[in-house]
Amino acid sequence: MEDFSIKNRELQGIDILYLDGFLDAHTSVELEKALDNLISNDKYKIVVNFENLTYISSAGLGVFMAFIETARNNSGDIKLCSMSEKIYNIFDMLGFPILFEIYKEENSAIEKFS
Repeated sequence: MEDFSIKNRELQGIDILYLDGFLDAHTSVELEKALDNLISNDKYKIVVNFENLTYISSAGLGVFMAFIETARNNSGDIKLCSMSEKIYNIFDMLGFPILFEIYKEENSAIEKFS
């Protein structure tokens, strides 16, 4: 099984999740726990950095769908950034750019919360 990890840092009231590795049906549970932990602690401004993500499955994509409405209903959002072309193409093929704000750079995503 491929490795997957998540690092979290907070900056100006925004939580930034750094995804690393292979996000599939087995590892998506970790992402679900990380997002659930933020939402449970009333942290609704979230940026997800995909710079080191090498793969994402439909299970991984589904995790974002599970939390986006709750974040937005609480004056927050989940913004995505720093995707490789390969990862972006998967999101694009499934119509995610219509549902999510996707930025080339992390700073651009953070600035949109201002």
